[in-house]
Amino acid sequence: MQPASKRSTQPASKPSTQPASKLERRVVTAAEQALARQRHVSPLDVLTGLGWVPAGLVTDWRQGRAPHLEAVAAVSSDRLADALEIFHRWVRSGGLRPSEVEYVAATRDRRPLRFTAAGDDALEQAYRVHWTPAELTDQQRERLTTRQSKPPDLVVVLPARAFTCAGCGQTADDMLMMEDGGPICLTCADLDHLVFLPAGDAALTRRAKQASRLSAVVVRFNKSRRRNERQGLLVEQAAVEQAEQQCLSDEDARARRRERDRERREVADESFQHDLAEHIGRLFPGCPPPRALAISRHTGTRGSGRVGRSAAGRALDPDAVTRAVVASVRHEDTAYDEMLMAGVPRDEARERIRSDIDRVLEAWRQK
Repeated sequence: MQPASKRSTQPASKPSTQPASKLERRVVTAAEQALARQRHVSPLDVLTGLGWVPAGLVTDWRQGRAPHLEAVAAVSSDRLADALEIFHRWVRSGGLRPSEVEYVAATRDRRPLRFTAAGDDALEQAYRVHWTPAELTDQQRERLTTRQSKPPDLVVVLPARAFTCAGCGQTADDMLMMEDGGPICLTCADLDHLVFLPAGDAALTRRAKQASRLSAVVVRFNKSRRRNERQGLLVEQAAVEQAEQQCLSDEDARARRRERDRERREVADESFQHDLAEHIGRLFPGCPPPRALAISRHTGTRGSGRVGRSAAGRALDPDAVTRAVVASVRHEDTAYDEMLMAGVPRDEARERIRSDIDRVLEAWRQK
């Protein structure tokens, strides 16, 4: 057998019409969903779709806090190579066209991101190639490639506690930026001349960022959701003043546009929740229709952060839909919530009610 770093760079022969293995079916499904959703697909899209590279750890990698993508993957490099090989067979059989995209870190030096521990040039390039439908024009493909190659935003963190700057050695409790050597203060990061623009006004934020020659996204870690959440931007003072003047001049027009957008979102949400309820009914034909509708409304609520609002949920991925149903059964049909209130640890409570969930799901899978 060839080494993983070599054998995955050459696409294999055209696959059969029906994927031959469970892994091949999963890879093809993830690729098809990504292509339908965004009109392009990459190896990274497939790996995140498989759940092998969690989105939060991808963020760490993009922000330069991981040496390479393989370091944050939940599977071995050989397993990643298997998926990449299947993916290449699929893109060739579908007649997709390649475009190489730059991957750079969200760090001050904008260094190239690495995908593999070995750093093999051919495999690194295979990861950087994105694939688009053949019917796209050259201009459309160029626009997609340009957008995908855009350097990511610099990221600044609002810390939960005081820290010692790895650059100057001073203790601070203000914003910090993560570097290889640890956290550094804004002065050492050369960002201390920027001003903080809180989130909340999308138009003001967008215009200030466009007008600022240098900017950084400000985030804070949410312990309950276990993820960083955007708090605002660091931008130049002059950019804020310019954006404020622009917003004052067209406030009425933007208010009318917001109302039209709100109405469109309501219609879209109702349609999605209806489709989600129907999909639940197909996967779990024994689930009472009112319950399926209740699950779809709960998990598909805009801004909830639940699985129904994830990319997989919006694409009605069976695994995502099943997770939504399991979450509902856990809270509505078991003593899970009561256990948590009684102080039972989360993992222990889930283990205790596992058989109860399985029993309900088995009944709902029956027609």
